[in-house]
Amino acid sequence: MPVLPNEQRAILLFDGVCNLCHGAVRFIAERDDAGRFAFAPLQSELGRRLLRENGLPEDTLDTVVLLEQGRAHLRSDAMLRVMRGLRAPWPLASAALVLPRFLRDAVYRFIARNRYRWFGRKDSCPVPTPEQRARFLA
Repeated sequence: MPVLPNEQRAILLFDGVCNLCHGAVRFIAERDDAGRFAFAPLQSELGRRLLRENGLPEDTLDTVVLLEQGRAHLRSDAMLRVMRGLRAPWPLASAALVLPRFLRDAVYRFIARNRYRWFGRKDSCPVPTPEQRARFLA
């Protein structure tokens, strides 16, 4: 699988101790044939710096943040834009971007509020596998 240089990749910041988030990162990495996405935990030094540089609070741990082409996308916008960059059939999910953001984000927030209870959490960010390491920035 080709991996784009860091400056050409979108960066997905995610909750590094959330099992659901780690599952989502694995799902994305396995379906991102172009190597378009790189990943970093929100809790990492790099994650906190990128939040700060994009005008977001460093304690933003209840959402994913997609940094793409100089813009920060949060919650459902971030995930649906990621889906657009994966191999078929996942780009079809990005059609949900036509739905009002307040509806999409209400569902996103409900899942985010319950993610630890439903999926559990880790005490620390797991170490990526050797195959994943090139995709992780922190």
